[in-house]
Amino acid sequence: MLQSAVFTSILTCLNARIRTGSAPGHAPPVTGRHVPHGKRHGLAVTLLPDTPMGAGMLRGNRTLNYRHSYHAGNFADVMKHVMLVALIDMLRRKPSPFSILDTHAGIGLYDLSGREAQSTGEWREGIGRLLALPTDPATPPCLQQWLDMVRAVMAAHDGQLFYPGSPVLAARLLRPDDSLTCCELHHQDQQSLRRLFRHDPAVSVHGRDGYEAITALLPPRHARRGLVLMDPPFEQPGEFDRLAQAIITARRRFATGMIAAWYPIKHRAPTRAFLNTLKDAGQRNLLAIELTLRPPLDPARLNGSGLLIANPPFQFEHTARAVTAMLARHLGDGEAQASVEWVVPE
Repeated sequence: MLQSAVFTSILTCLNARIRTGSAPGHAPPVTGRHVPHGKRHGLAVTLLPDTPMGAGMLRGNRTLNYRHSYHAGNFADVMKHVMLVALIDMLRRKPSPFSILDTHAGIGLYDLSGREAQSTGEWREGIGRLLALPTDPATPPCLQQWLDMVRAVMAAHDGQLFYPGSPVLAARLLRPDDSLTCCELHHQDQQSLRRLFRHDPAVSVHGRDGYEAITALLPPRHARRGLVLMDPPFEQPGEFDRLAQAIITARRRFATGMIAAWYPIKHRAPTRAFLNTLKDAGQRNLLAIELTLRPPLDPARLNGSGLLIANPPFQFEHTARAVTAMLARHLGDGEAQASVEWVVPE
């Protein structure tokens, strides 16, 4: 884990960039270097400038306002990404190929020194806190592995604060016969993803609705194992209902695959209804992993986040409990709580 002094130095340089007015939000130039399988040790890409939050683009009947650049690296990202790395690591333990579908992929790589991330500062209470901690031998292996991956991406960008999203994390863990499919409906973000992975034949980018892709792209053509990551923006009413139906559809079409579905926790009523919908639909083998920073009482505030795992690996709940307990200790301010519970056992 990065030492506190190193991270403080990075922050000092970052603050200097901001004070001097250097243009944020842009990565170093594209290297043009081919990224072969098994050697995804850092990706450099020029990011397209973000549209300000609220200046949404229209696609069909949907208005796409959400931009993850404002929230990248926050506590919810941290929990989701550590669990993602742990799940993919489980897939890697068997020799047969696997396929990953990321239904709401975003841009894949986020500049935490950029205008969007700096305007909210959410990353400072997430990945920022963890990078500032001294080495702890009690850190769960998957949490340490994820931190090492984040450090490697930053090192590939000369120590600047570039944070890897789920597509970059997944791509770095692929083996020669594995594959990753990323779906992103926002045209600008889709183009950033295409630029990011233009030299990686194992990664395909689709400019389509992630929920529609579940029907179109599952089951995978060349793998009987895999993972579907659903991380919708929750920017429209009815998102919990759409997510529940997407989980049911994905399990029907890809019964041998795992599903990891992210959901926000503002107050308890919507999350209870979401989980009950799946129970009432006869879904089984569902594990709910939740991290709340404060009591979920304010429906206007993100108080926590959850990750629902369908068909989790054997005894995965033990890994999840170790990780979330440490995250609650380091990311909370005395009120944080972690919960790992079976919604419906196998």
